[in-house]
Amino acid sequence: MNGTIRVGNLFGIPFYIHPSWFLVLGLVTWSYSSGLGAQFPQLSAGLALVLGLMTALMLFASVVAHELGHSFVAIRQGIDVKSITLFIFGGLASLEKESKTPGEAFWVAIAGPIVSLLLCGIVTAIGVTTTASGPLAAILGVLASVNLALALFNLIPGLPLDGGNILKAIVWKITGNPYKGVTFASRVGQIFGWVAILSGIVPLLFFGSFGNFWNLLIGFFLLQNAGNAAQFARVQEKLTGLTAEDAVTIDSPIVSANISLREFADERVISGQNWHRFLVTDDDGQLVGAIAVDNLRTVPTAMWSETQIKEVMRPITESTTVQSDQPLLEVMQLLEQEKLSVLPVIRKNGVLVGILEKTAIIQLLQSRTQPNPA
Repeated sequence: MNGTIRVGNLFGIPFYIHPSWFLVLGLVTWSYSSGLGAQFPQLSAGLALVLGLMTALMLFASVVAHELGHSFVAIRQGIDVKSITLFIFGGLASLEKESKTPGEAFWVAIAGPIVSLLLCGIVTAIGVTTTASGPLAAILGVLASVNLALALFNLIPGLPLDGGNILKAIVWKITGNPYKGVTFASRVGQIFGWVAILSGIVPLLFFGSFGNFWNLLIGFFLLQNAGNAAQFARVQEKLTGLTAEDAVTIDSPIVSANISLREFADERVISGQNWHRFLVTDDDGQLVGAIAVDNLRTVPTAMWSETQIKEVMRPITESTTVQSDQPLLEVMQLLEQEKLSVLPVIRKNGVLVGILEKTAIIQLLQSRTQPNPA
């Protein structure tokens, strides 16, 4: 997963760490150990370092708890959580699909900030009720403030932050169109991204200060991800209402299982067709297998007239096909997830419709974005 390291499972959810996280862990550990050492001179350097590491790990545990909040609500809605990843800007829960209604989307989005606010309240209550003092009180104070900051930062109303997803759900509810919600929340996220970038650039240019350099990174992060979300929403909207059958390639490479290899070679290979792999159907038009041009080499040329395709073809499992009425958006996501470029399309009775190529979806999208001639 883009260079991430899998470290195990959390409640059955694959858990990954991006290598950049270790850099952040080291910086946070050094920062808090230095702060504790300066605030409490009686602490030895070794103990301050250990306490700093513990504080850093608890802070990242808070980020994980935030993402688990999203994940558990999604799971209750029947949505599979593919992974949770820690990276330089925090955490990310990768969901299998979107919520079905704006109300459900709202609760998935707000669950993370609610968890962070609860942790802030719990840690604060522990500090007050136990009358903690010294380094322990300082660590509790840091944990409470960071969880509060995590909740408030994520409530900024712009994608890809939780507040952006909350805004998306609200606009979806008002307009009845989830894609308008994504587009609006993405634009707001881009605005906040530019504000963050300017807040980092202005002090740097006019005062030579790197104090807001982190704002630059956050700004670029918001701009990139908000833009990606808006672009994907436009693709989703254009594919809405289309099915797999709408993108089937005309004159797909299909041959009968009962013809000989000689007929196959003369009619489909030597005739100049550029296909290297053909789908095979029985007398009822149902998909039964596939044959590649290279498979001809496994049979001596003299036996081509006596050998039928069904004797050489390879079977195709149901997992490698899609239904003709399956939404095209789901098919596109399947192609991306499985790293495929072509999929056979069949009807519910097993009859083969043809093949669907990734390039055909791209061409279909391009045709739907071109203005209609006057």
